[in-house]
Amino acid sequence: MKCDVIGAVDVHLGDGSVIDPGVLLGYPSGRPGVTGDTRVGPGARIRSGTIIYAAVEIGDVFETGHHAIVREENRIGSHCALWNNSTIDYGCVIGDRVKIHCNVYIAQFTVIEDDVFLAPGVTIANDPHPICGKCMQGPTIRRGARVGVNVTLLPLITIGENALVGAGSVVTADVAPGMLVAGSPARVIGPVDSVECPFGIVIPYEQGLDVRRRPEWTAVAPLPRPITRPPKIRR
Repeated sequence: MKCDVIGAVDVHLGDGSVIDPGVLLGYPSGRPGVTGDTRVGPGARIRSGTIIYAAVEIGDVFETGHHAIVREENRIGSHCALWNNSTIDYGCVIGDRVKIHCNVYIAQFTVIEDDVFLAPGVTIANDPHPICGKCMQGPTIRRGARVGVNVTLLPLITIGENALVGAGSVVTADVAPGMLVAGSPARVIGPVDSVECPFGIVIPYEQGLDVRRRPEWTAVAPLPRPITRPPKIRR
């Protein structure tokens, strides 16, 4: 399906896409010389308040919450989600099955590989000495990494494959694959496989993989029933 939604930019929507009222697609960039069509693959679900700029390519089954922003010159894979009030600034490369929760800011020139999860309130920086702009580069977040709520990631660092960043951390240096870090500045706590479920329901990580990505779990496998009572406090 092809349609002109705003200005002179062509917007190409895949079959089966559902677009709410109040969505802007193909919004022109304010940066000179930036041109190009906006392409969104089939099965998209774009909710009201979302703005997707020109010169953007998005794969299949893209979903947004309300008031999500995708700036120009972004490349986003398939089966990705961008939730309420989150922004992907321009020039980023994002893989498949990436989940970006509410109130997240992804700075320009950030690379996010497949199966990454960003919890609410994650903030990503890209300028080691602000205003300079000559060496702007966001972090690289490798496949399967998970970043907790209200984490800040500083420029140029790498979050390793299947690593886990604890809530509220400020990450100033590279994180090795499969490791848990926490604190400000973030420090190594241990391997992610050492993390235990406080309710004893599941083994959260094995060989760095979360429950949903392990081979014994399939798309139809039910998750454990939610906890309906608070855990007992050990004294």
